[in-house]
Amino acid sequence: MFVFTLVLRRTGTSCRHCSQRFTRLSQLNRHLLNSHNEGSWLTCNICQRKFSESGNLELHLLRHEGLKPYVCSRCSKRFCTVQELKTHQLVHSDYRHFCCGLCGKDFKRKGCVEQHFKKCCNKLRFSAV
Repeated sequence: MFVFTLVLRRTGTSCRHCSQRFTRLSQLNRHLLNSHNEGSWLTCNICQRKFSESGNLELHLLRHEGLKPYVCSRCSKRFCTVQELKTHQLVHSDYRHFCCGLCGKDFKRKGCVEQHFKKCCNKLRFSAV
């Protein structure tokens, strides 16, 4: 079980233009494209959607082709990526991997506990006043 608490990361890479910090290089590259027009976008030739990384464009192109090679063994639902399949498989499980560090409530998905944690922090802030 993972207990979610707020952690500020000091490590990472800084933007050379505005000193904003990023924990991942991919986040920095996206920031440079969006904020400073540095680098080049990769564009889907079908819908003109833009991507900062070639791997994301390749996954996107699979969607246009309608390919869904990953199949859930429990319900036969099909998915484009392994990650989508893994996320879906949580539906079939009662195990909750993530726990709010403030109130102890359990969650299946990291995104859900992150969203809850923000609300939990706000409630504690208002009740402490």
